[in-house]
Amino acid sequence: MTLIFGCADPGGNDRVERTPAADPAPAAGEEDPADRPMILFVGTSLTAGYGILQDQAYPGLIEERLEREGFPHEVENAGVSGETSAGALRRVDWLLRRPFDVLVLETGANDMLRGTDPDDTRDNIQQIIDRVRADRPEVPIVLLGMRAAPNLGREYVERFDRIYRELAEENDLALVPFLLEEVGGEREMNLPDGVHPNPAGHERMAETVWPVLREVLRDAPTGG
Repeated sequence: MTLIFGCADPGGNDRVERTPAADPAPAAGEEDPADRPMILFVGTSLTAGYGILQDQAYPGLIEERLEREGFPHEVENAGVSGETSAGALRRVDWLLRRPFDVLVLETGANDMLRGTDPDDTRDNIQQIIDRVRADRPEVPIVLLGMRAAPNLGREYVERFDRIYRELAEENDLALVPFLLEEVGGEREMNLPDGVHPNPAGHERMAETVWPVLREVLRDAPTGG
């Protein structure tokens, strides 16, 4: 798995920490990784795998699932800890320099934690979708939904929670309604900070994402 990730950033600064080294040339008779279809995971610390080994994060677990089920795809993890939807939007043009065949988009959790206006979050995500569609109209997008913490108030929760459903409907996107289903707020599924999923939590997240992603790959020209 190729990695593009950010370190934990308590200050919430949006930044990419490092980029991957070039992949080694394939041995004689081996498939060139450059010829394999790519699934790009763009997200926050939830995708980057904050506090755990990178291969324990749900994108890495999904890559193992792809191999087991005979899909030819490889995975690139472009998660950045602390990133907001505005930060993801600023990264889009850079990410579009890379080849990918499917985009899995997870963003907005840090907006919610900061109390960002849901209309701003929605607009940022829509702009990301628009830029990807303009550059690569053939690339399927899987949107990973989030939910607001109840202590933010009923009005905020209702406005935030409908962002993902409405964007998916309006843009004809595959949707995972809630990435943290059976993980958020569950002590045994999270690190001691109570916020970031532990390896068991990432296993549950992979199980949540996989059925939706599998259907997208089956319908896509590059599917297994």
